[in-house]
Amino acid sequence: MALTVNDVDRFEASRPRLEAIAYRLLGSASEAEDAVQETFLRWQAADAGQVRVPEAWLTKVLTNLCLNQLTSARARRETYVGQWLPEPLLAGDPMLGPADTAEQRESVSFAVLTLLERLTPGERAVYVLREAFDYPHREIAEILDLTEAASQQIFHRAKKHVADGRARTEIDGAAARRIIDEFLAAATSGRTEPLVRLLTQDAVAVGDGGGKVPARTKPFEGALAVAKFMRGLFKPGKAKQALVGGSPEIHATTANGGPAVVAVVGGRVIGVLCLEVTAEGIAAFRSQANPDKLERATRRWAAADHGEPLLRLF
Repeated sequence: MALTVNDVDRFEASRPRLEAIAYRLLGSASEAEDAVQETFLRWQAADAGQVRVPEAWLTKVLTNLCLNQLTSARARRETYVGQWLPEPLLAGDPMLGPADTAEQRESVSFAVLTLLERLTPGERAVYVLREAFDYPHREIAEILDLTEAASQQIFHRAKKHVADGRARTEIDGAAARRIIDEFLAAATSGRTEPLVRLLTQDAVAVGDGGGKVPARTKPFEGALAVAKFMRGLFKPGKAKQALVGGSPEIHATTANGGPAVVAVVGGRVIGVLCLEVTAEGIAAFRSQANPDKLERATRRWAAADHGEPLLRLF
């Protein structure tokens, strides 16, 4: 059945919210875009005039598409080369969605998106809809074909799993920039001690190369091991320059609402390093170098002026 202009407008008005939900559910911007497009095709095939609440109908269709995707993604990630990390979203990306409350901002952080991988698809859906978008349990129950009581129980269980895996800390933009400046100064000093002082004792460093870019298959654990790795990562070398195709320009920014370092070569984002900061220091580095997961970041980067880089490597 052909959609009217009004039907298309209704969908487009919902698109930003649908994309933000799908990204939190899937951890992938490209997969989120595909899920939203498939939702549009379902909307196009439906009798829109008979849909009483279009926003609820679209959310239900999208969520169930994402649940199917998550189920198949679990099997694919078992054969993924190295560590799997979410696709980073740079500052200002509309797919980041609502950021009015601490819960909304936290729900899209790289740390929480990584922790959401521990949840079942159903737990993840309930957590995202409730925590990030403030859906009442009555509506979540209708979307997922649950009872309201079951939705509440699943949410509390999911929230506990996520809370157990992180230390909640919010920092403003000025503090984030200061942390990055201190980190880069320490990382390029050629010495391990300045880096160790910035880290928590149980700091970790995880990298995702997707089998396309060299990345350690297991995380570095402990302040000293992480500091040595970071010192080596920022150490100049002709082999590194040849690998990335030039001399990377290093910029400070935010990704998924937290402090991040972006490496750019010839206008192409080749890496995004996200820092998880706690009151005790930097607790984690999560670096995304898989080129398939940096295409959107490259497009967003090219669309804005970022000024002069903080430094050039190699």
